[in-house]
Amino acid sequence: MILNTTNQYQLVIFDWDGTLMDSIGKIVDCMQCVASDLSLPVPTDQQVRDIIGLSILPAMENLFPNNADQYDDLLEAYKNYYLNINVTPSPLFDGIETVLTEIQAAGHTLAIATGKRRAGLDRMLAETGLGQYFVATRSADEAESKPHPSMITSLLEELNIAPEQAVMIGDSKLDIAMANNAGVSSIAVTYGAHSLEDLLSQNPTATANKPTDILQYL
Repeated sequence: MILNTTNQYQLVIFDWDGTLMDSIGKIVDCMQCVASDLSLPVPTDQQVRDIIGLSILPAMENLFPNNADQYDDLLEAYKNYYLNINVTPSPLFDGIETVLTEIQAAGHTLAIATGKRRAGLDRMLAETGLGQYFVATRSADEAESKPHPSMITSLLEELNIAPEQAVMIGDSKLDIAMANNAGVSSIAVTYGAHSLEDLLSQNPTATANKPTDILQYL
């Protein structure tokens, strides 16, 4: 797939965690604390980073495959840690709002495709003030987990945009695989959860080492 160098992308789709928001440390810490509290094997930092991008239930299944009877407790404990206990900062990455402003001003339509649940995504959109930039969003509650293409294909259908007129931007190999499965271009950002090597294994159409690098492709 060749990156659309004519700058005719109508739709620019962003992942959230690790792409717009620097929340990787918080996710890792919360997951490890929950596992410890429930006397489960505590995953390593890398093991948690590897599942970032998945919806929460597939993530739990990946990290704790032998503890299906505890998934409900895991989900509730993780939610409580994330919202009420853990204080690890989760700022927007430097330059993100400038990037969104410039993309919007150039006439592109912006959307989100994230493994976050709807309540969490809506809360983050309100708290950060980024909701104003996005005309459509997909969360784990409305589509199959990445890398299934349904988050992207449903956005394309809703907005009446052809795959060749869309690009997916994400920090996870799951984001890039999802883009490939949906037949859209992709920009892999290297400052998030997954390594450059992992990202390149999915053949992204471009890479960006910092948020403002995204603009050169749009």
